[in-house]
Amino acid sequence: MSFGTFMERLHPSWINRMPTKPLGFGHDGIAPGSGVGVELRGAFRVGTSTINYSVYNTNGPRIKTPEGVEPGEAGMLTFNNLIDNNNSRAFGGRLGILPFVNNSTEFGVSFYSTAKAGDTDSVYENLGANLFALDFSFVKQLAGLGGIVDVKSQYNKSKVDNMIYAVEETPGDFENLIFDNNSNSFYAQLSYRPTMSGSDFISKLEFVTRYSTLRTPEGAGWEVNKKEYSYGLNYWISWRSLIKLNYQSITGEGGHDTADNFDQKGLYLHWAIGF
Repeated sequence: MSFGTFMERLHPSWINRMPTKPLGFGHDGIAPGSGVGVELRGAFRVGTSTINYSVYNTNGPRIKTPEGVEPGEAGMLTFNNLIDNNNSRAFGGRLGILPFVNNSTEFGVSFYSTAKAGDTDSVYENLGANLFALDFSFVKQLAGLGGIVDVKSQYNKSKVDNMIYAVEETPGDFENLIFDNNSNSFYAQLSYRPTMSGSDFISKLEFVTRYSTLRTPEGAGWEVNKKEYSYGLNYWISWRSLIKLNYQSITGEGGHDTADNFDQKGLYLHWAIGF
């Protein structure tokens, strides 16, 4: 299923220029990555431009509740809904436009919507969710820079119907969590590979940097406001195998479960191979 481009096209380890995903994707992310259902996709030409599209119907997301295995994450959507938990479906799609004949640039817009995310016959059954995304891609070999410039970005917005969640903080002690269930995330990535260099070693190097953010509802048990800065140097052994050296810094504030600010730094060495 297509919601933006990162999870569908870019997250495989030998395609992703970083060892990690941007904030907002993957575990506890706000963007769907896959679903059980049906999808129709295609592309057509309009003059010198190319337009691609996809529309799909899936089981849809499930809402986490205080009665579940992660009560502190009540109100969060989870998209690994292999078995439908209600009789509703999620509908979504993406429209991509490549305006230039060389297909170097693409603009995309996505939506994802469901009228019911809760379990059948539960008080959460009729909680609806609407998600929206904008994505951008530019990939081109520029003679003036002596190599390939690759720019990627995506903005995600999630809106879930509001609900009061009675979370048991300690045995017999309940707290009502009331919050506007809106989340958003963003990432932008820039990479450069000097493919026109006369040196075989240098032409296989790639310099990459990424910035991403994640903001989840204020007052939720899973409230966060994070920023990520990452810098990397990759070496392409072949078109489907590369070694990544990456430094990553994530700073931000936690909410209900994290009283203090946090500062996470990491150095990653990753060898990725595509099959």
